[in-house]
Amino acid sequence: MSKTGWNLENSYNRLPGAFHTNLELNPVVAPELVILNGALAGKLGFDKEALQSEEGIRVLAGNEVPDGGSPLAQAYAGHQFGHFNMLGDGRAILLGEQITPSGERVDIQLKGSGRTPYSRGGDGRAALGPMLREYIISEAMHALGIPTTRSLAVVTTGEAIIRETTLPGAVLTRTASSHLRVGTFQYASRFGSEEDLRALADYAIERHYPDAMQAGNRYLFLLEEVINRQAALVAKWQLSGFIHGVMNTDNMTISGETIDYGPCAFMDTFDPATVFSSIDTGGRYAYGNQPTIAGWNLARFAESLLPLLHEDDETSLQLAQDAISEFPKLYHTAWLKGMRAKLGLFGEVEQDKDLIEGLLGMMHEHEADYTNTFRALTFDGHGDGELFAAEEFIQWKERWQERLKSQQESKEDSHELMRNSNPAVIPRNHRVEEALEAAVKGDLSVMDRLLKVLSAPYEHSKEQEAYAGGPDPCDRPYRTYCGT
Repeated sequence: MSKTGWNLENSYNRLPGAFHTNLELNPVVAPELVILNGALAGKLGFDKEALQSEEGIRVLAGNEVPDGGSPLAQAYAGHQFGHFNMLGDGRAILLGEQITPSGERVDIQLKGSGRTPYSRGGDGRAALGPMLREYIISEAMHALGIPTTRSLAVVTTGEAIIRETTLPGAVLTRTASSHLRVGTFQYASRFGSEEDLRALADYAIERHYPDAMQAGNRYLFLLEEVINRQAALVAKWQLSGFIHGVMNTDNMTISGETIDYGPCAFMDTFDPATVFSSIDTGGRYAYGNQPTIAGWNLARFAESLLPLLHEDDETSLQLAQDAISEFPKLYHTAWLKGMRAKLGLFGEVEQDKDLIEGLLGMMHEHEADYTNTFRALTFDGHGDGELFAAEEFIQWKERWQERLKSQQESKEDSHELMRNSNPAVIPRNHRVEEALEAAVKGDLSVMDRLLKVLSAPYEHSKEQEAYAGGPDPCDRPYRTYCGT
């Protein structure tokens, strides 16, 4: 093991060669460290000081291969806005898998590290603002308790990249349980042999679902477990008001972690039709559509596994259909449990669904802030805006209070449940943009303060109050962009 703490293995390299391309690095001119996630570095087994040294920064910039590393780009495919395409890591390099002090296996990937055979005409580079944006949002998601890839570091490259304007280049070091995607399986199914598909499935099982080896049908077990994890994940997105923005099948992981923070954003005013991505003109990936799209993506995953589920085609198809049919129930159960927690409700009462949907309907009608409505209910039940003055809300609140009184748990228990389920802060879009604008100009203090506030969203501290407000009214809706 190096003095920096690199402890890499390269199990993905042992998959058939069609799944990846080994690469040489694409060095940059003058790398400089912008931000390092010290807490994550320690968890991964790195020496924080060594990572910040000249040698450490060379690795984080993609100028030097760390001890034990074997750089590669992964091949995959995927449905993008419903259309199937051949894809792959077009601007990312997997250095290897860090074996942590606790024995976990974690991918270390450089994003913005230059062209690969899958770049499809792109330059393979990234701009500083978008890489810092992924750092902020992914770490906020982690603090909210939502499974996610994480960000270890961002370095500038000393090079300019051309987008709509000239921007400073940067490389993000991303960590993940793995970068296996639904699109990886689609690639194997469409372009590989059945032996390739089986090798990939066995690898996914070994890495993420070892209990499958004790199951009667390990590939059906894999399908069912991925469905379970994705149902739980998307429920957490909905409960937090998170909109992914580009739920293509190549952006759905087998591990159940959120990946790709390009056009994502958090909802301010509650509206199921909310879309932030500039290219999602039809609203395919709107907030209210996310559970349905997740089910559609998982159906594509099930299709890719059909040759492995059973030797008889009809039986295989039936097994896949039965597994996929469970997703809506699994998602709704997870979402309903989370919503009960947001309202301090213990147990299950049949009328809870109507109570929850009634509140959401009023929030939509009165254009209430999603996060702050639940934050207000957590404490005194009063808030700003016309929702809280509406007669129908007053009547709803009486029904809610009666439900709270009917349960055995105390008022304090309910309050604690709500405190732990309703964040005081989320990465508000205007706050994120404010931090990025300052950072690109060389002032990191705005981002540092924002990251500190977002690191403990359930703390409900006085310091967080300044970050809890929504944006000022404006004529144009907030927009995000793919590649950002």
